[in-house]
Amino acid sequence: MMLLKIIQRCLPEWIKRKKLKELFRLTADAFQSEPPELKGLSSAALLQQYALFTKEQAENVLQGGRPVEQVKQRLYQNADRFGQNLRKTLHIRTWEEAVTALKVIYQLIDIDFQWDRQGEIVIQQCYFSRYYSGEVCKLISALDEGLAAGLSGGGRLCFQHRITEGNECCQGYFQRELQVKK
Repeated sequence: MMLLKIIQRCLPEWIKRKKLKELFRLTADAFQSEPPELKGLSSAALLQQYALFTKEQAENVLQGGRPVEQVKQRLYQNADRFGQNLRKTLHIRTWEEAVTALKVIYQLIDIDFQWDRQGEIVIQQCYFSRYYSGEVCKLISALDEGLAAGLSGGGRLCFQHRITEGNECCQGYFQRELQVKK
């Protein structure tokens, strides 16, 4: 919990770059493509490149280049492993710690993630909403779902409304497996 508290207050730039590059690699692997050259980029530049890269890759899949469900499954699985590794590294043991870690990770990628104890989530601002269409967002959300599952040991993140679909905010829920709403 101590490490989680420290990174919650201040996440060093080198850790931001390192984790964004890991995110790039696992995403590129899921799309079965190569990431662009990332050497020397700041975390802000990496984030912008990531948004452009994922948008392009997702649009290619959605335009019929590859089976959508297989790509979604690989995105989920890779992000789940990433989340499990973070869970071990950050010594996450409780549900609240998993939620806190997810919030910190979303801060890293400029997403304002709010969660309440009933499991409802609200995202008022999302960096990627400037880049993604609703369809691209739905595909890339497999990363969010996998990351949340890995961090929490099986919890489920589900979006019901999205900014990219014209809503004022994203809404959904993040709950333990047994509490999933229908």
